[in-house]
Amino acid sequence: MLIWIGLLTVWGSFWIASQKLPTQPEAILTPPAPMPWPTVAIVIPARNEAALIESMLQAHLTQDYSGVYQIILVDDQSADGTAAIAANTAESSNASDRLTILTGEPLPPGWTGKLWAMEQGFRHLVDWDTPPDYILLTDADIAHDRASLRRLVTKAIAADLDLVSLMVRLRCDSVWEQMLIPAFVFFFQMLYPFPWVNDPQKSKAAAAGGCMLLRFSALQRIDGLKSIRSALIDDCALGTAIKAGGPIWLGLSADVQSLRPYPDLAAIWQMVARSAYAQLGYSPWLLAGTVLGMVLVYEVPLLAIGIGLYSASPGLVLIGLGSWLLMAIAYWPTVKFYAVSPLLTLALPAIAALYTAMTIDSARRHWLGKGGAWKGRIYPTS
Repeated sequence: MLIWIGLLTVWGSFWIASQKLPTQPEAILTPPAPMPWPTVAIVIPARNEAALIESMLQAHLTQDYSGVYQIILVDDQSADGTAAIAANTAESSNASDRLTILTGEPLPPGWTGKLWAMEQGFRHLVDWDTPPDYILLTDADIAHDRASLRRLVTKAIAADLDLVSLMVRLRCDSVWEQMLIPAFVFFFQMLYPFPWVNDPQKSKAAAAGGCMLLRFSALQRIDGLKSIRSALIDDCALGTAIKAGGPIWLGLSADVQSLRPYPDLAAIWQMVARSAYAQLGYSPWLLAGTVLGMVLVYEVPLLAIGIGLYSASPGLVLIGLGSWLLMAIAYWPTVKFYAVSPLLTLALPAIAALYTAMTIDSARRHWLGKGGAWKGRIYPTS
């Protein structure tokens, strides 16, 4: 109970889910919108995204943005015709001049595939006679609404930010998505309280890899993606590198959405197990501490209720119920944001148990040499 009181009162107000872009972005600009608007390059790493690339690219091609922007699609050795579909989409929209498709080079040792693809996009832009003012790094499964680019650039200008990143709205349609996806976002906010990330006086730094708008000079300052080339949790590594030299901002978005489906438990399990142990620095001691912490924070309240009922100890029952209520209160804003059943706030102990099991499995995969498996590649971990 004391832990939950502390989390609710002093841990960066992480649970309130208050960090969001304004609906009318120009309202935060003083003076009004710039003339001309900054130039932007949208860099999209894509590997075997034939099923999603058309709708994603269509959203980028129809942005309501008054400035000049170009799209750089880095085809990371796809085997399903991703590049051809992208080219056809741009041609059918009479926007072929806005799209450049780069054929990805073979993956060098020490790099993860996504970071290498983004690095190739960055190097391509460095060679431009006039590099863009901003670069938007976004995934090939992310659908941006028409005002997305305008809102991101507006936020960056208004607060003079080197990085604006959005935790995009993950798909939440299937039963397993509704049960586990809001909790994924909740746990991420707990690890990286957004108000602390957004405070230049705090060392806490993070980003969400699906949508990251960077000042191009800030990415040049850290020499592109080289310094984090092997990071499996590349977004938070990039956020840390950028914040060392300038302010950043991270928030939630309801309008920028992930198209990636997670129809069953296995799909979500794979997503989490891929990098959970990396988050712990591959430390068995941190793994043990995390498991014990998860049991203490999420499972002991229910255990206390059960023991209290069995031993006729009303005080123990009340303390257990109070702790369970506090965690439900903490989870409520995220559940509300995702518009799922309020009853899921009471299911957080069961959800946390599943995530604990995923974390243990992530360590198991690492010990078997399969910890970094993603899209047909297995990355060495250490």
